[in-house]
Formats: sequence, structure tokens, C-alpha cells
Amino acid sequence: MYAFDFERPTTLDEAVAALGTEEAQALGGGQTLIPTLKQRLAGPAKLVSLTGIAELRGVCIADDGAVCIGGATPHAVVAAEAAAHYPALAALAGNIGDPAVRNRGTIGGSLANNDPSACYPAAALGSGAMIRTNIRDIAADDYFQGMFTTALEEGEIITEVRFPVPQKAAYVKFEQPASRFALTGVFVAKYADGVRVAVTGASEEGVFRWSEAEAALSSDFSAGAIAGLAVDAENMIGDLHGSPEYRAHLVKVLTGRAVTAAG
Repeated sequence: MYAFDFERPTTLDEAVAALGTEEAQALGGGQTLIPTLKQRLAGPAKLVSLTGIAELRGVCIADDGAVCIGGATPHAVVAAEAAAHYPALAALAGNIGDPAVRNRGTIGGSLANNDPSACYPAAALGSGAMIRTNIRDIAADDYFQGMFTTALEEGEIITEVRFPVPQKAAYVKFEQPASRFALTGVFVAKYADGVRVAVTGASEEGVFRWSEAEAALSSDFSAGAIAGLAVDAENMIGDLHGSPEYRAHLVKVLTGRAVTAAG
């Protein structure tokens, strides 16, 4: 690693001030950033840890029933505290990485990094979540802007993620066995006004919504409703783990499995 200063503020205002200094970078659980620093692929002058800010941690239920999760909340806490209110989201969180990752990694860090194979982006986009920062609210449909790219501006901090609770939902992923990242993962959520289907791990453009499946499932919420659909392999990821055509096939298969699991 390169040398850097380290700050662990206890309030959001302190964190915003610290990030306002030159070459400062926010640190969530560090599950991506620390390995990046070790490889000397990044060299911030200062790391500002967000894990000491009490107002950014925890799960609560809003008056409208939405599940609200603080940006610095670890995956393991989401898995435990959201289970009674949004089981599909809790199950997703409980299957991220291994116990060490789940106890250190945070939802805000995952969404800020926007890894193309991460699980939380599918949950946020599939749920139509609202990403709240220290300065504004960003709808999930506007937040994700491509691989490792989001609408966040420099120094902006995710303070809370609000998940509207659907009537039915499920997340199914085909794991890359070494990393437990999603080779492909699909989050399906049925709301009163329609169905949302979000796909992670498959596209070079990052997490995306499969609109054709959404239209079909909104009329008939069953795996058979997507039987006649096909997923275009163009822009799908191709690597040693699977070809673009394989990932396109997985999108359809996993969507059907998610619908069945949601009931």
C-alpha cells in the first residue's frame, strides 16, 4: 500500500468535512477498497471510515412500510434484521461472500462500488429502491450508470437505502464458487403496479432490468410466462467462467427459478 492518513468520524457532518479535503476517499467495510490498495491500484491521501457513524447503521421500518437500511450497515445485520420484513432481501444479504465478508462489508459500500457481479445492485434495482445521500435522493433507475459507475458525485455519501416491500420477491444467483460473486443473479419483485426483474453479473454494462420479462410476468406471474422469451447475448460478459451466450441463457433460467421461488 501507499502511505495514507486515516480518520474515523462519529458524525455525518465530520465525515463530509473530512471527505472535502484533497484526495480523501470514503471507506465502508473495505472489502473491495483494501485489496485495491494492497495492489497499489489506488492511492488516496486519506481514508475516511464511515463505520463509526451511528446514524448510518441499522435497519428500521418507515411509516409507509419501506425497509430503511443505513449505508454503513453490514450485510450480516441486514440478513438478521430485515428477515421479518423483506425476506428476499435478507436472504440475499445472508448469502453474500463468507461470514468475514458479511460482518465487514456494508450495503452502502457495495452500492457505491457497483461491482458488475455484486448482489445488492440487483436488489436495489429490482425493488425500485431509493438511494439517499447526504445531499439528495436518487431513484435506483437513475443511480446505476454502468460497470463500476453510479450517479454519486465526489464526496457524496450514501446515508440510507429505502426498499419498498413487494407482495412477492426472490433472488437466485449462480455463484462463481471461488468468490461467491454472482456469475449471474436475478432479483424478481412483484408489486401491485407490476413486476420488476433486475439482473446482475451478466452484462458488460452492469446491473440491468429485463423489460420483456417484466411485461410478461406482470400479466402472468409464472415461470411459463417467459418460456417464449430469449435474452440477447450482445454486451453480455464473456470470460473463462462462461460465454456471453451462456450468461444470456442463465438470465432466463434464473428468472424462472426466482419466480417459482417467490411463489
